[in-house]
Amino acid sequence: MSIEKGEKIPQFELKDQHGNTFNSEDVVGKKPVVIYFYPKDFTPGCTKEACSFRDSYEDFQEAGAEVIGISNDSEKSHSKFSKKYNLPFILLSDANGRVRKKFGIKKSLLGLVPGRETFVIDANGKVMFKFNSLDASKHMKKALNAIKKLD
Repeated sequence: MSIEKGEKIPQFELKDQHGNTFNSEDVVGKKPVVIYFYPKDFTPGCTKEACSFRDSYEDFQEAGAEVIGISNDSEKSHSKFSKKYNLPFILLSDANGRVRKKFGIKKSLLGLVPGRETFVIDANGKVMFKFNSLDASKHMKKALNAIKKLD
């Protein structure tokens, strides 16, 4: 079952690109958050998506929001990806797909590729916007527009 607009997101813990445990309750419900699920580090679409979030990260910060990227890649892969592209935001390793499942993210391309889906969560922890598209170029713009409308 997929999380829908207006619902609270489930609590979760995952390791970040530095090997630290990230607890969603440390951020969610305290300020707006963008959580974007993506298929794989270093692939062209995912790199483009991560770099677009990087290039607009200050805009998200000015709006009081945090950006979090989640994929099935390892912490080590996230660390390399983050360093290579100077990504200032949190990358979380969902190696077993547990959190992806909690959010109800379906695979795409005939079930072969982990889905690409973005959630904008308000300061109360509720989903205010949800976007699902394999087109990596649209996620950051739609998330930033949704964050700006939260005020």
